[in-house]
Amino acid sequence: MAVIRDIEVVVFDVLGTLVDEPSGLRAGIREAVPASDEAQVDELLALWQRYGEREQQRIGQGNRAYANTSVIDAEAAQLVATRAGFTDPPTVARLATAGQRLPPWGDSLAGLQQLSRHFPVLGLSNAAHTALLRLNTHAGLRWHQALSAETVRAYKPAPEVYQLALDTAGCAPDRVLMVAAHAWDLRGAQAKGMRTAYVHRPVGDPPTSRDTFDWRFDGLGELVTALTGAE
Repeated sequence: MAVIRDIEVVVFDVLGTLVDEPSGLRAGIREAVPASDEAQVDELLALWQRYGEREQQRIGQGNRAYANTSVIDAEAAQLVATRAGFTDPPTVARLATAGQRLPPWGDSLAGLQQLSRHFPVLGLSNAAHTALLRLNTHAGLRWHQALSAETVRAYKPAPEVYQLALDTAGCAPDRVLMVAAHAWDLRGAQAKGMRTAYVHRPVGDPPTSRDTFDWRFDGLGELVTALTGAE
């Protein structure tokens, strides 16, 4: 069993790591397009996700001025509405906030609660300030502090986002543990000198054979045990 020592602060990615983003977005699409079958829902979800990823990448590459996730989600919702053929403004507006109503994974709430008894626990998310506030409330996520990348007007894996977490933690990077289900996120944290722990999720981005993260876990329970020694 892995044992993790010399960590002062634990930082969690949120979307995909602690909440099931695809399931929440699917629920929002089904609500907006109640007659849709699963194939159509999958198509509309893929459209939403591709758009969001592309726009965040364009911002990171300097090809678009910074826009927070609330703006990008509104644009994605309009794309979905156009593809699905509905125009009702309240329905489009409701769909645009689907990313604020994501369900937590089964071990997320208990894992955060256990770790918060032993460490300062931070959330570090690309979600906009307001979206993150509502997401935390909906999912029941309890933090010592939740940090939005909107503060530095960038998106992970931009280095300034991880620096935001390090500045908040107030200790050496190698005393800060970044936990995520996305290898691309952990690579960004690793480049800033943070320790890294990959937690497997069905919707994550698994490590490749070239990745050298400090720890890998099948779930939050294993992480908690490694950090706290709890059985």
